[in-house]
Amino acid sequence: MTEFASRFLAIPDVLSSSPMFAVGLTLVAFFAGNWLFARLGKPLWMPPVLLSAVMLSAVIAILSIDYVRYQEGAHWITLLLGPATVALGIPLYQQIHHIRAMWLPIVVTLPLAATMAAVYAVVIAWAMGATPEVLASLAPKSVTAPIAIGITEQLGGSVPLMMGGLLITGVVATLFVDLLARWLPVEDERILGFALGLNGHAIGTARAFEISHTAGAFSSLGMGLTGVFTALILPLVFRI
Repeated sequence: MTEFASRFLAIPDVLSSSPMFAVGLTLVAFFAGNWLFARLGKPLWMPPVLLSAVMLSAVIAILSIDYVRYQEGAHWITLLLGPATVALGIPLYQQIHHIRAMWLPIVVTLPLAATMAAVYAVVIAWAMGATPEVLASLAPKSVTAPIAIGITEQLGGSVPLMMGGLLITGVVATLFVDLLARWLPVEDERILGFALGLNGHAIGTARAFEISHTAGAFSSLGMGLTGVFTALILPLVFRI
């Protein structure tokens, strides 16, 4: 192998050694996913986050970039998930009068729905012979990423596996909430938003804001309360 070829093949390793490469690659994939999503006519079954994830995975595979090294570089973006989640308190404040009017249905439905969101995945995986690590990774699949990462680490699960389940759950939940809303039909934006946030976390919340600010506010509420409830209850139940 010539010296030029050796240097050319070493380019991915040199680039991936810098955190800026991982951050830049992630941002490019994000904007490309949004552009392609608009070009495809904004299909519900293919949200921009899924398109971005597929393109990013393809680039990492083609360039043979070590995933652990990429993850370390992209950690700076992960740190921003926390402030982004806290910023959802703004639409909550704007819609506080609607939330006060529906506090009883929220209190009644949240614990049951959040528990079922964790239980059915764990039960199915357990019945199929999944390892404890896989069970711990699937349990917080309906919780927004910043909280789900902490829960997964506490339970001894795999964060990359959890993130995959998180992505699939968000896409499927968003699709089914839209389909069921048309079939039943459900037109109350508060109910739609709360269901999207509770089941589809950030991906569902992004879809809710496309419906209206009211739906987005209730989706933020559902996502936040589900995260808090799951973080408090799931580690205790999982040990039992």
